Order: sequence, then structure tokens, then C-alpha cells
Amino acid sequence: MRLTDFWNRMNRHFGERYAESWARDYVIAELGGRTVSQALADGVSAKEVWRAVCGVTDVDSRLR
Repeated sequence: MRLTDFWNRMNRHFGERYAESWARDYVIAELGGRTVSQALADGVSAKEVWRAVCGVTDVDSRLR
């Protein structure tokens, strides 16, 4: 998954204003206790991060 696809999905799921904030603030255990932003900065693949987001939120099946 490309990073642009990841952010498109985040924006569609959370809304453009909230997606970035959520990515900075919400800590996900599956990402080693990191936020989405931290995990991406640390080199975790966008696909792995998206799977973690799907695991903690109710993402529409069309976006999974």
C-alpha cells in the first residue's frame, strides 16, 4: 500500500480534519505502543499501520 492510499483511506474513514489529529494522538498497542504517525516515521509499512487502524476502529469493509 502506498502512503497516499493510506492517507486517502484515513481521510475517508475519519474525515480530513480529524484523520491527522487521530494519527498523532491515538496510541495503538499493535504498533508497539506508538501512534500512527510515530509508526510511519519509524518505517512501519503503511499496510501494517492500516491493518492496525482497522483492528481498533470500525472501518467500513469497502476501505479495508
